[in-house]
Amino acid sequence: DREGEAISWHLCEALGLDPKEAKRISYTEVTKAAIERAIDNPRKINLDLVNAQQARRVLDRIVGYEVSPVLWKKVRPSLSAGRVQSVAVRLLVERERTIMEFEPTSSFKIKAEFAVETSEGQGVLQATSSKKNVDEKQALVYLEEASNSEYFVNSIVKKPGKKRPSPPFTTSTLQQEAGRKLGFSVSRTMSVAQRLYEAGHITYMRTDSQSLAQVAINNAQTTIRNTYGDKYSNPRQFSTKNSSAQEAHEAIRPTNFGNTTVNAEFDESRLYDLIYKRTIASQMADAELERTTMTIGLSKSELALEAKAEMILFDGFLKVYLESKDDDGDDDLKDVLPPLSEGQSLDLNYMEAVERFTKPKPRYTEPSLVKDLEELGIGRPSTYAPTITTIQKRNYAEKTSREGVVRDYRYCRLEKGNVTSETRSETVGAEKMKLFPTDIGMVVNDFLVENFSSIVDFSFTADLEAQFDKVALGDLGWDVVLDEFYQPFREMVVDTIENAERAVGERVLGDHPETGEVVKVRIGRYGPMAQIGETSDEEGGKKPRYSKLMEGQLLETITLEEALKLFELPRVLGTTQEGKEVKANIGRFGPYVQLDRTFASIPKDSGFDARSIQLDDALKLITAKLKADEERFIQVFEDGAIQVLKGRYGPYIKQGKKNFKIPKDADPAKLTLDEVKDIIANAPPPKRGRRKGK
Repeated sequence: DREGEAISWHLCEALGLDPKEAKRISYTEVTKAAIERAIDNPRKINLDLVNAQQARRVLDRIVGYEVSPVLWKKVRPSLSAGRVQSVAVRLLVERERTIMEFEPTSSFKIKAEFAVETSEGQGVLQATSSKKNVDEKQALVYLEEASNSEYFVNSIVKKPGKKRPSPPFTTSTLQQEAGRKLGFSVSRTMSVAQRLYEAGHITYMRTDSQSLAQVAINNAQTTIRNTYGDKYSNPRQFSTKNSSAQEAHEAIRPTNFGNTTVNAEFDESRLYDLIYKRTIASQMADAELERTTMTIGLSKSELALEAKAEMILFDGFLKVYLESKDDDGDDDLKDVLPPLSEGQSLDLNYMEAVERFTKPKPRYTEPSLVKDLEELGIGRPSTYAPTITTIQKRNYAEKTSREGVVRDYRYCRLEKGNVTSETRSETVGAEKMKLFPTDIGMVVNDFLVENFSSIVDFSFTADLEAQFDKVALGDLGWDVVLDEFYQPFREMVVDTIENAERAVGERVLGDHPETGEVVKVRIGRYGPMAQIGETSDEEGGKKPRYSKLMEGQLLETITLEEALKLFELPRVLGTTQEGKEVKANIGRFGPYVQLDRTFASIPKDSGFDARSIQLDDALKLITAKLKADEERFIQVFEDGAIQVLKGRYGPYIKQGKKNFKIPKDADPAKLTLDEVKDIIANAPPPKRGRRKGK
């Protein structure tokens, strides 16, 4: 691939070789036959491929190096932009706004349960109506009609079907499946796969190819026939549908199919098992199915019900592996239906019509974000994990779980000839480890969309990839690609620096109902915050008040009422037996409780926040904090001016704001004041950090 070709070129540069004359061997699989074939057929370095890689590398550097400083000036320091990461953030932001703007519509889903006789005794048959957009009025009409109807099997249709195995893993599909099946983040998946690769258990894990070496296919077939029999064997060679794939390596697979497991750590064993089974399954026979659809008619209603089943006649590859899905699939699909015949009458147990609501597209998980990036042709197998890690480190997004909200819905039921209806409630919208864009992520995204629209345009990368392909084929000069990009890009940078206003995401919510002061939210030095009042130019003028937003609140959606509640803090929760006040508040590092000069953070998983925590729970947190602080102190000298403390990296001496390392041969608990002062006096001067150049 282009990266491999560029490595060869750089080796020539480092070794003083002529890249036009030096020979290179290349192979896409680490097998004896492939390596011998490559050695027998060396070739010259393809400078067009080198140039294509250089063009990509330089262009990515230009975007990052030129746009990031603009963000430092116009938004806030320590931010970054990039051709891939900025598009990833835009995907998150646009998905979040789609969810915010989504207005659910309701309709009623009708289900019924019938009593049937089976060989094992009394059984049940469950069926649903496929009618769409049924409102409550129509649902009640159907139930009333059903109460006076007889029920019968109208038709039974059976069709053969097949399920085919998924291809072996590429980098992105491994990240997606490990996320769904094992709960791994993409970075965890890659670090575990790296260890498996270094131990020789799997092939190279950064690949966009679905193909396997022929020797691997042959070995897999031997394993399948010996383990499951000839009927389960079906050798296959897959090819990728991704037009931007370079396929420099084969798919991710075990190096030895004789090793069904590996002697390794828990994570490595689980991921290896996933890779092994997926690879073996890809070389197995299709699963053969029988899909049955039974329709049930009502004598006095046009309503029709359906029961569906999917029975496995031959399990094939399903004996080893079944791919997970991002959605819940068809919950009504059964393995087998009761043995009934057309025209047979049925006895109704009950029928229900339940109000259901449409849902927006789900928020991204790490694996589903990787999937969309790959489908858009953005990034490479080696960049997915670092990109997702970076956008979280920059606080553009956070991976978190959030509780759902309670929603009412209508429920109608027909049972024993009576139709009833009532209002019920349910909890919906709970999220587990999803990627939520933060306020700063939204502000940065909007700034880039407004001022650097081409960089974060989804088609921009695809267009560039097409140009890189032309460079790789020798049809276009790499310097031409860069020149055509850089001139208009540089103009955008200069124009933005000179003319764009600072982006703080400011949003005016309204006026304070009592004082008439303006209430607004914006990005502050330490993150999103609410503000009452404006800064006065007059000496002694009234200063504005500030409060940090609570977790889950966004600049775009917070209301005036919610913002005003933030200023109810700090709350006085009560007093101790000694009459000292206990308070709750939100600070730079989140919600906390306070007693005198003792501050204790309110944990995220506590179920409390600064506005809901009560005195008893606050005192428990403060007691735990005091105990932890006490355990830190080994010795105290000169009324606390000098302390010997337990630290994260071992015991140390603290004097004022300075810390001093204790020699390994010294016992911290037995140090005298003179010995402590001697350690301080002879401590080496602190190292001065120096920022590394980029």
